[in-house]
Amino acid sequence: MGEYQDTASEHVILWSKCLGIIKDIVPEAAFNTWFQPIIPQKWGNNTITIQVPSMFFYEYLEEKYFDLLKATLTRVMGKGTKLKYTVLMENTSKTTVNNDGGRISPAAAPTRFDPFSVQNRQKIDSQLNPNYTFESFIEGSCNKLARAAGLAIAKEPGKTVFNPIFIFGGSGLGKTHLAHAIGLMTEEHHPEKNILYVNANKFQIQYTDAVRNNTVNDFLNFYQMLDVLILDDIQDFAGKTGTQNTFFHIFNHLHQSGKQLVLTSDREPKLLQGLDQRILSRFKWGLHAELEIPDFETRKTILLNKVQADGLIIPENVVNYIAETVKENVRELEGVIISLLAQSTLTKAEINIELAQKVVGKSVNVAEKTISIVSIQEAVCKYYNLTIKDIQTKSRKREVVQARQIAMYLARKHTKSSLSSIGEQIGNRDHATVLHACKTITDLLDIDKGMKQSLDTIESALK
Repeated sequence: MGEYQDTASEHVILWSKCLGIIKDIVPEAAFNTWFQPIIPQKWGNNTITIQVPSMFFYEYLEEKYFDLLKATLTRVMGKGTKLKYTVLMENTSKTTVNNDGGRISPAAAPTRFDPFSVQNRQKIDSQLNPNYTFESFIEGSCNKLARAAGLAIAKEPGKTVFNPIFIFGGSGLGKTHLAHAIGLMTEEHHPEKNILYVNANKFQIQYTDAVRNNTVNDFLNFYQMLDVLILDDIQDFAGKTGTQNTFFHIFNHLHQSGKQLVLTSDREPKLLQGLDQRILSRFKWGLHAELEIPDFETRKTILLNKVQADGLIIPENVVNYIAETVKENVRELEGVIISLLAQSTLTKAEINIELAQKVVGKSVNVAEKTISIVSIQEAVCKYYNLTIKDIQTKSRKREVVQARQIAMYLARKHTKSSLSSIGEQIGNRDHATVLHACKTITDLLDIDKGMKQSLDTIESALK
Protein backbone atom coordinates (compact mmCIF):
# COMPACT_ATOMS: atom_id res chain seq x y z
CA MET A 1 0.00 0.00 0.00
CA GLY A 2 1.45 3.41 -0.99
CA GLU A 3 2.58 6.13 1.41
CA TYR A 4 0.01 8.85 2.06
CA GLN A 5 0.69 12.59 1.79
CA ASP A 6 -0.03 14.76 4.82
CA THR A 7 -3.23 16.84 4.75
CA ALA A 8 -5.20 18.60 7.47
CA SER A 9 -7.42 15.58 8.10
CA GLU A 10 -5.30 12.74 6.77
CA HIS A 11 -4.30 11.54 10.24
CA VAL A 12 -7.92 11.41 11.35
CA ILE A 13 -9.00 9.37 8.34
CA LEU A 14 -6.11 6.94 8.65
CA TRP A 15 -6.62 6.41 12.36
CA SER A 16 -10.37 5.88 11.82
CA LYS A 17 -9.53 3.08 9.38
CA CYS A 18 -7.23 1.54 11.98
CA LEU A 19 -9.97 1.73 14.62
CA GLY A 20 -12.41 0.05 12.24
CA ILE A 21 -10.09 -2.96 12.01
CA ILE A 22 -9.25 -3.05 15.73
CA LYS A 23 -12.92 -2.82 16.75
CA ASP A 24 -13.66 -6.08 14.95
CA ILE A 25 -10.85 -7.87 16.78
CA VAL A 26 -10.91 -6.79 20.44
CA PRO A 27 -13.89 -7.03 22.85
CA GLU A 28 -16.14 -3.98 23.01
CA ALA A 29 -15.22 -3.12 26.62
CA ALA A 30 -11.49 -3.26 25.82
CA PHE A 31 -11.98 -1.16 22.68
CA ASN A 32 -13.93 1.51 24.58
CA THR A 33 -11.34 1.59 27.38
CA TRP A 34 -8.05 1.46 25.46
CA PHE A 35 -8.71 2.76 21.93
CA GLN A 36 -11.62 5.23 22.03
CA PRO A 37 -9.70 7.76 24.20
CA ILE A 38 -6.79 7.91 21.72
CA ILE A 39 -6.58 11.16 19.70
CA PRO A 40 -4.77 11.12 16.32
CA GLN A 41 -2.50 14.19 15.97
CA LYS A 42 -0.57 14.09 12.74
CA TRP A 43 0.70 11.97 9.85
CA GLY A 44 3.91 12.52 7.92
CA ASN A 45 7.27 10.94 7.09
CA ASN A 46 5.65 7.52 7.30
CA THR A 47 4.86 8.17 10.99
CA ILE A 48 1.48 8.61 12.67
CA THR A 49 1.42 10.41 16.02
CA ILE A 50 -1.33 9.72 18.54
CA GLN A 51 -2.07 11.22 21.95
CA VAL A 52 -2.80 8.99 24.98
CA PRO A 53 -4.02 10.10 28.43
CA SER A 54 -1.17 8.79 30.63
CA MET A 55 2.09 6.86 30.84
CA PHE A 56 0.16 3.88 32.16
CA PHE A 57 -2.01 3.98 29.03
CA TYR A 58 1.11 3.97 26.84
CA GLU A 59 2.70 1.09 28.78
CA TYR A 60 -0.50 -0.96 28.64
CA LEU A 61 -0.89 -0.55 24.87
CA GLU A 62 2.75 -1.50 24.35
CA GLU A 63 2.42 -4.59 26.51
CA LYS A 64 -0.98 -5.89 25.44
CA TYR A 65 -1.64 -4.56 21.93
CA PHE A 66 1.74 -4.04 20.30
CA ASP A 67 1.35 -6.86 17.77
CA LEU A 68 -2.20 -5.78 16.91
CA LEU A 69 -1.15 -2.15 16.39
CA LYS A 70 1.83 -3.18 14.29
CA ALA A 71 -0.28 -5.38 11.99
CA THR A 72 -3.03 -2.77 11.69
CA LEU A 73 -0.64 0.07 10.78
CA THR A 74 1.00 -2.11 8.13
CA ARG A 75 -2.39 -3.01 6.66
CA VAL A 76 -3.68 0.57 6.51
CA MET A 77 -0.53 2.64 5.85
CA GLY A 78 2.02 0.20 4.55
CA LYS A 79 5.15 -1.61 5.67
CA GLY A 80 7.61 0.37 7.77
CA THR A 81 4.99 2.67 9.27
CA LYS A 82 6.06 4.07 12.61
CA LEU A 83 3.83 4.95 15.59
CA LYS A 84 4.71 7.79 17.93
CA TYR A 85 2.92 8.64 21.17
CA THR A 86 2.51 11.93 22.96
CA VAL A 87 1.42 11.51 26.56
CA LEU A 88 -1.14 14.04 27.79
CA MET A 89 -0.07 13.85 31.43
CA GLU A 90 3.69 14.11 30.82
CA ASN A 91 6.08 16.78 29.60
CA THR A 92 7.90 14.43 27.20
CA SER A 93 6.65 12.24 24.42
CA LYS A 94 7.02 8.47 24.14
CA THR A 95 7.60 6.35 21.07
CA THR A 96 6.77 2.79 20.19
CA VAL A 97 8.82 0.44 18.07
CA ASN A 98 8.22 0.56 14.35
CA ASN A 99 7.24 -2.54 12.51
CA ASP A 100 10.77 -3.47 11.44
CA GLY A 101 11.92 -3.64 15.08
CA GLY A 102 13.81 -0.33 15.28
CA ARG A 103 13.09 2.66 17.50
CA ILE A 104 12.61 6.31 16.63
CA SER A 105 13.88 9.10 18.81
CA PRO A 106 11.48 10.81 21.22
CA ALA A 107 10.47 14.31 20.28
CA ALA A 108 9.63 17.17 22.61
CA ALA A 109 5.95 17.54 23.33
CA PRO A 110 4.15 20.73 24.34
CA THR A 111 4.04 21.42 28.07
CA ARG A 112 0.66 20.33 29.38
CA PHE A 113 -1.23 20.42 32.64
CA ASP A 114 0.32 17.90 35.04
CA PRO A 115 -2.18 16.63 37.66
CA PHE A 116 0.64 14.91 39.57
CA SER A 117 2.48 18.11 40.47
CA VAL A 118 2.11 19.01 44.15
CA GLN A 119 0.64 22.47 43.54
CA ASN A 120 -2.16 21.06 41.38
CA ARG A 121 -3.12 18.13 43.60
CA GLN A 122 -6.01 18.15 46.00
CA LYS A 123 -5.64 16.54 49.43
CA ILE A 124 -7.64 13.33 49.64
CA ASP A 125 -9.30 11.57 52.56
CA SER A 126 -6.85 8.91 53.73
CA GLN A 127 -9.61 6.58 55.03
CA LEU A 128 -7.43 5.87 58.08
CA ASN A 129 -8.90 4.78 61.41
CA PRO A 130 -7.65 7.25 64.08
CA ASN A 131 -7.89 4.54 66.77
CA TYR A 132 -5.31 2.29 65.12
CA THR A 133 -2.14 4.03 66.30
CA PHE A 134 1.35 2.80 67.19
CA GLU A 135 0.58 3.68 70.81
CA SER A 136 -2.22 1.12 70.91
CA PHE A 137 -0.26 -1.47 68.90
CA ILE A 138 1.45 -3.44 71.65
CA GLU A 139 5.00 -4.51 70.85
CA GLY A 140 6.11 -8.09 71.48
CA SER A 141 8.47 -10.66 70.01
CA CYS A 142 5.61 -11.63 67.68
CA ASN A 143 5.63 -8.28 65.85
CA LYS A 144 8.88 -6.51 66.75
CA LEU A 145 10.36 -6.47 63.23
CA ALA A 146 7.15 -5.35 61.52
CA ARG A 147 6.55 -2.58 64.07
CA ALA A 148 10.11 -1.26 63.86
CA ALA A 149 9.98 -1.22 60.05
CA GLY A 150 6.62 0.55 60.17
CA LEU A 151 8.06 3.31 62.37
CA ALA A 152 10.99 3.78 59.98
CA ILE A 153 8.64 4.00 56.99
CA ALA A 154 6.42 6.59 58.70
CA LYS A 155 9.41 8.89 59.17
CA GLU A 156 10.69 8.58 55.61
CA PRO A 157 8.05 6.99 53.34
CA GLY A 158 9.49 5.70 50.07
CA LYS A 159 13.08 6.35 51.15
CA THR A 160 13.84 3.22 53.18
CA VAL A 161 14.70 -0.27 51.96
CA PHE A 162 11.28 -1.35 53.24
CA ASN A 163 9.46 -0.55 50.02
CA PRO A 164 7.22 -2.32 49.59
CA ILE A 165 6.62 -3.63 53.08
CA PHE A 166 4.62 -6.86 52.93
CA ILE A 167 2.96 -7.59 56.29
CA PHE A 168 1.49 -11.08 56.65
CA GLY A 169 -0.05 -13.26 59.34
CA GLY A 170 -3.23 -15.00 60.46
CA SER A 171 -6.59 -13.34 61.03
CA GLY A 172 -6.84 -11.07 64.04
CA LEU A 173 -3.09 -10.64 64.64
CA GLY A 174 -3.00 -6.90 63.91
CA LYS A 175 -2.11 -6.49 60.21
CA THR A 176 -4.79 -3.89 59.57
CA HIS A 177 -3.99 -2.09 62.83
CA LEU A 178 -0.29 -1.81 61.93
CA ALA A 179 -1.07 -0.69 58.38
CA HIS A 180 -3.28 2.13 59.70
CA ALA A 181 -0.65 3.05 62.29
CA ILE A 182 1.95 3.49 59.55
CA GLY A 183 -0.45 5.71 57.63
CA LEU A 184 -1.40 7.83 60.65
CA MET A 185 2.19 8.48 61.71
CA THR A 186 3.18 9.25 58.12
CA GLU A 187 0.33 11.77 58.00
CA GLU A 188 1.60 13.30 61.24
CA HIS A 189 5.20 13.65 59.97
CA HIS A 190 4.28 14.54 56.38
CA PRO A 191 0.90 16.34 56.29
CA GLU A 192 1.49 17.39 52.69
CA LYS A 193 1.49 13.80 51.39
CA ASN A 194 -1.49 12.02 49.89
CA ILE A 195 -2.04 8.77 51.80
CA LEU A 196 -4.77 6.22 51.13
CA TYR A 197 -5.88 3.06 52.92
CA VAL A 198 -8.01 0.69 50.85
CA ASN A 199 -8.74 -3.01 51.11
CA ALA A 200 -8.35 -5.24 48.07
CA ASN A 201 -12.07 -5.90 47.75
CA LYS A 202 -12.90 -2.18 47.54
CA PHE A 203 -10.07 -1.65 45.03
CA GLN A 204 -11.57 -4.45 42.91
CA ILE A 205 -15.04 -2.86 43.03
CA GLN A 206 -13.63 0.54 42.08
CA TYR A 207 -11.78 -0.95 39.13
CA THR A 208 -14.84 -2.88 37.92
CA ASP A 209 -16.96 0.30 38.11
CA ALA A 210 -14.29 2.24 36.21
CA VAL A 211 -14.28 -0.32 33.39
CA ARG A 212 -18.08 -0.35 33.28
CA ASN A 213 -18.27 3.46 33.20
CA ASN A 214 -15.30 3.90 30.84
CA THR A 215 -13.43 5.92 33.49
CA VAL A 216 -10.33 3.71 33.82
CA ASN A 217 -8.04 6.66 33.14
CA ASP A 218 -9.54 8.63 36.03
CA PHE A 219 -9.10 5.57 38.25
CA LEU A 220 -5.45 5.21 37.25
CA ASN A 221 -4.65 8.91 37.55
CA PHE A 222 -6.13 8.97 41.06
CA TYR A 223 -4.01 6.06 42.30
CA GLN A 224 -0.87 7.24 40.52
CA MET A 225 -0.97 10.59 42.35
CA LEU A 226 -0.68 8.94 45.78
CA ASP A 227 2.42 9.25 47.95
CA VAL A 228 1.56 6.28 50.17
CA LEU A 229 -0.75 3.43 49.14
CA ILE A 230 -1.84 1.04 51.90
CA LEU A 231 -3.53 -2.02 50.36
CA ASP A 232 -5.06 -4.51 52.81
CA ASP A 233 -5.78 -8.23 52.18
CA ILE A 234 -4.06 -8.45 48.81
CA GLN A 235 -4.80 -12.19 48.70
CA ASP A 236 -8.32 -11.18 47.58
CA PHE A 237 -6.88 -10.31 44.15
CA ALA A 238 -6.48 -14.04 43.44
CA GLY A 239 -7.94 -14.96 40.05
CA LYS A 240 -8.88 -11.36 39.16
CA THR A 241 -6.68 -10.86 36.10
CA GLY A 242 -7.85 -7.38 35.09
CA THR A 243 -7.49 -5.99 38.59
CA GLN A 244 -4.07 -7.56 39.01
CA ASN A 245 -2.82 -6.13 35.73
CA THR A 246 -3.99 -2.65 36.67
CA PHE A 247 -2.46 -2.91 40.13
CA PHE A 248 0.80 -4.10 38.56
CA HIS A 249 1.13 -0.87 36.59
CA ILE A 250 0.07 1.29 39.55
CA PHE A 251 2.66 -0.52 41.68
CA ASN A 252 5.37 0.12 39.08
CA HIS A 253 4.48 3.78 38.73
CA LEU A 254 4.47 4.45 42.47
CA HIS A 255 7.60 2.43 43.19
CA GLN A 256 9.58 4.02 40.36
CA SER A 257 8.44 7.44 41.55
CA GLY A 258 9.77 6.79 45.06
CA LYS A 259 6.34 6.44 46.63
CA GLN A 260 5.62 4.05 49.51
CA LEU A 261 3.59 0.82 49.26
CA VAL A 262 2.26 -0.96 52.34
CA LEU A 263 0.67 -4.35 51.61
CA THR A 264 -0.96 -6.92 53.89
CA SER A 265 -1.96 -10.54 53.37
CA ASP A 266 -3.06 -13.55 55.41
CA ARG A 267 -0.06 -15.54 54.15
CA GLU A 268 3.48 -14.99 52.90
CA PRO A 269 3.98 -14.29 49.18
CA LYS A 270 5.29 -17.74 48.24
CA LEU A 271 2.05 -19.32 49.52
CA LEU A 272 -0.27 -16.97 47.61
CA GLN A 273 -2.26 -18.72 44.90
CA GLY A 274 -3.82 -17.12 41.82
CA LEU A 275 -1.56 -14.05 41.69
CA ASP A 276 0.52 -13.10 38.66
CA GLN A 277 4.21 -13.99 39.03
CA ARG A 278 5.11 -10.45 37.95
CA ILE A 279 3.35 -9.10 41.03
CA LEU A 280 4.77 -11.75 43.37
CA SER A 281 8.29 -11.01 42.13
CA ARG A 282 7.88 -7.35 43.05
CA PHE A 283 6.96 -8.22 46.62
CA LYS A 284 10.56 -9.48 46.96
CA TRP A 285 11.90 -5.97 46.44
CA GLY A 286 11.15 -4.87 49.99
CA LEU A 287 10.57 -6.44 53.39
CA HIS A 288 8.40 -9.42 54.34
CA ALA A 289 7.31 -8.91 57.95
CA GLU A 290 5.33 -11.64 59.70
CA LEU A 291 2.93 -11.07 62.60
CA GLU A 292 2.97 -14.20 64.73
CA ILE A 293 0.69 -15.43 67.51
CA PRO A 294 1.58 -13.37 70.62
CA ASP A 295 3.11 -15.06 73.65
CA PHE A 296 1.53 -14.97 77.12
CA GLU A 297 3.27 -11.76 78.25
CA THR A 298 2.27 -9.91 75.10
CA ARG A 299 -1.33 -11.16 75.37
CA LYS A 300 -1.45 -9.99 78.98
CA THR A 301 -0.10 -6.54 78.05
CA ILE A 302 -2.69 -6.25 75.27
CA LEU A 303 -5.45 -7.07 77.75
CA LEU A 304 -4.19 -4.62 80.36
CA ASN A 305 -3.95 -1.91 77.71
CA LYS A 306 -7.54 -2.60 76.63
CA VAL A 307 -8.77 -2.62 80.23
CA GLN A 308 -7.05 0.68 80.96
CA ALA A 309 -8.29 2.31 77.75
CA ASP A 310 -11.89 1.34 78.60
CA GLY A 311 -11.53 2.55 82.19
CA LEU A 312 -12.26 -0.88 83.65
CA ILE A 313 -11.14 -2.53 86.87
CA ILE A 314 -10.52 -6.27 86.40
CA PRO A 315 -8.69 -8.51 88.89
CA GLU A 316 -5.24 -9.64 87.77
CA ASN A 317 -6.15 -13.33 88.10
CA VAL A 318 -8.98 -12.76 85.57
CA VAL A 319 -6.59 -11.07 83.16
CA ASN A 320 -4.13 -13.95 83.57
CA TYR A 321 -6.88 -16.53 82.97
CA ILE A 322 -7.99 -14.87 79.72
CA ALA A 323 -4.39 -14.46 78.52
CA GLU A 324 -3.69 -18.14 79.20
CA THR A 325 -6.91 -19.36 77.59
CA VAL A 326 -7.32 -17.20 74.47
CA LYS A 327 -4.10 -17.75 72.54
CA GLU A 328 -4.70 -17.59 68.82
CA ASN A 329 -6.25 -14.22 68.05
CA VAL A 330 -5.74 -10.68 69.36
CA ARG A 331 -9.15 -9.62 68.07
CA GLU A 332 -10.87 -12.36 70.06
CA LEU A 333 -8.70 -11.51 73.06
CA GLU A 334 -10.08 -7.96 73.11
CA GLY A 335 -13.57 -9.28 72.28
CA VAL A 336 -13.61 -11.29 75.51
CA ILE A 337 -13.01 -8.09 77.51
CA ILE A 338 -15.93 -6.40 75.77
CA SER A 339 -18.18 -9.41 76.41
CA LEU A 340 -17.06 -9.53 80.02
CA LEU A 341 -17.95 -5.88 80.50
CA ALA A 342 -21.35 -6.38 78.84
CA GLN A 343 -22.17 -9.39 81.02
CA SER A 344 -21.13 -7.56 84.17
CA THR A 345 -23.12 -4.43 83.28
CA LEU A 346 -26.31 -6.21 82.21
CA THR A 347 -26.44 -8.72 85.05
CA LYS A 348 -24.72 -6.50 87.66
CA ALA A 349 -22.39 -9.41 88.33
CA GLU A 350 -18.92 -9.07 89.80
CA ILE A 351 -16.07 -9.57 87.32
CA ASN A 352 -14.32 -12.69 88.61
CA ILE A 353 -12.93 -16.00 87.39
CA GLU A 354 -16.36 -17.63 87.30
CA LEU A 355 -17.80 -14.92 85.06
CA ALA A 356 -14.71 -14.99 82.87
CA GLN A 357 -15.02 -18.77 82.43
CA LYS A 358 -18.66 -18.35 81.48
CA VAL A 359 -17.85 -15.69 78.87
CA VAL A 360 -14.92 -17.65 77.43
CA GLY A 361 -17.00 -20.84 77.35
CA LYS A 362 -19.62 -19.14 75.16
CA SER A 363 -17.04 -17.82 72.72
CA VAL A 364 -16.69 -20.61 70.18
CA ASN A 365 -13.71 -19.08 68.43
CA VAL A 366 -11.92 -18.83 71.76
CA ALA A 367 -12.98 -22.11 73.29
CA GLU A 368 -12.19 -24.17 70.20
CA LYS A 369 -8.47 -24.14 69.73
CA THR A 370 -7.30 -24.01 66.15
CA ILE A 371 -4.69 -26.64 65.35
CA SER A 372 -2.13 -25.21 62.97
CA ILE A 373 0.97 -26.69 61.35
CA VAL A 374 3.07 -24.45 63.59
CA SER A 375 1.33 -25.68 66.77
CA ILE A 376 1.74 -29.29 65.60
CA GLN A 377 5.47 -28.81 65.08
CA GLU A 378 5.76 -27.20 68.52
CA ALA A 379 3.94 -30.09 70.22
CA VAL A 380 5.96 -32.75 68.41
CA CYS A 381 9.27 -31.00 69.17
CA LYS A 382 8.35 -30.56 72.82
CA TYR A 383 7.55 -34.28 73.12
CA TYR A 384 10.83 -35.32 71.49
CA ASN A 385 12.87 -32.57 73.14
CA LEU A 386 13.81 -31.04 69.80
CA THR A 387 13.54 -27.57 68.30
CA ILE A 388 11.49 -26.67 65.25
CA LYS A 389 14.78 -25.80 63.59
CA ASP A 390 15.86 -29.44 64.05
CA ILE A 391 13.00 -30.86 62.00
CA GLN A 392 13.29 -28.10 59.42
CA THR A 393 16.81 -29.25 58.56
CA LYS A 394 17.79 -32.13 56.27
CA SER A 395 19.10 -34.15 59.22
CA ARG A 396 18.76 -37.93 58.81
CA LYS A 397 19.09 -38.71 62.52
CA ARG A 398 16.47 -41.29 63.42
CA GLU A 399 14.71 -39.23 66.10
CA VAL A 400 14.62 -36.14 63.88
CA VAL A 401 13.28 -38.06 60.88
CA GLN A 402 10.56 -39.68 62.98
CA ALA A 403 9.55 -36.37 64.56
CA ARG A 404 9.36 -34.78 61.12
CA GLN A 405 7.21 -37.63 59.78
CA ILE A 406 4.87 -37.45 62.77
CA ALA A 407 4.47 -33.69 62.27
CA MET A 408 3.54 -34.28 58.62
CA TYR A 409 1.12 -37.08 59.55
CA LEU A 410 -0.64 -34.93 62.17
CA ALA A 411 -0.71 -31.90 59.87
CA ARG A 412 -2.53 -33.93 57.24
CA LYS A 413 -4.91 -35.34 59.87
CA HIS A 414 -5.75 -32.11 61.71
CA THR A 415 -5.48 -29.35 59.11
CA LYS A 416 -6.96 -28.64 55.70
CA SER A 417 -3.57 -27.77 54.23
CA SER A 418 -2.53 -29.39 50.96
CA LEU A 419 0.33 -31.91 50.86
CA SER A 420 2.49 -29.30 49.12
CA SER A 421 1.74 -26.69 51.76
CA ILE A 422 2.51 -29.13 54.58
CA GLY A 423 5.81 -30.11 52.99
CA GLU A 424 6.73 -26.49 52.35
CA GLN A 425 6.16 -25.55 55.99
CA ILE A 426 7.87 -28.62 57.45
CA GLY A 427 11.40 -28.56 56.11
CA ASN A 428 10.55 -27.37 52.58
CA ARG A 429 9.80 -30.92 51.36
CA ASP A 430 7.69 -31.89 48.36
CA HIS A 431 4.25 -33.52 48.47
CA ALA A 432 5.72 -36.98 47.73
CA THR A 433 7.80 -36.79 50.92
CA VAL A 434 4.66 -35.92 52.91
CA LEU A 435 2.79 -38.89 51.39
CA HIS A 436 5.68 -41.20 52.28
CA ALA A 437 5.76 -39.86 55.86
CA CYS A 438 2.01 -40.40 56.33
CA LYS A 439 2.25 -43.97 55.01
CA THR A 440 5.23 -44.72 57.27
CA ILE A 441 3.44 -43.54 60.43
CA THR A 442 0.20 -45.32 59.44
CA ASP A 443 2.12 -48.59 59.01
CA LEU A 444 3.89 -48.14 62.36
CA LEU A 445 0.59 -47.60 64.16
CA ASP A 446 -0.45 -51.12 63.18
CA ILE A 447 2.65 -52.79 64.64
CA ASP A 448 4.10 -50.40 67.25
CA LYS A 449 2.08 -49.71 70.42
CA GLY A 450 4.70 -47.17 71.51
CA MET A 451 3.97 -45.09 68.41
CA LYS A 452 0.25 -45.01 69.23
CA GLN A 453 0.98 -43.88 72.78
CA SER A 454 3.32 -41.16 71.52
CA LEU A 455 0.69 -39.86 69.08
CA ASP A 456 -2.02 -39.91 71.75
CA THR A 457 0.15 -37.84 74.06
CA ILE A 458 1.01 -35.31 71.35
CA GLU A 459 -2.61 -35.01 70.19
CA SER A 460 -3.76 -34.47 73.79
CA ALA A 461 -1.35 -31.56 74.03
CA LEU A 462 -2.87 -30.09 70.88
CA LYS A 463 -6.44 -30.08 72.22
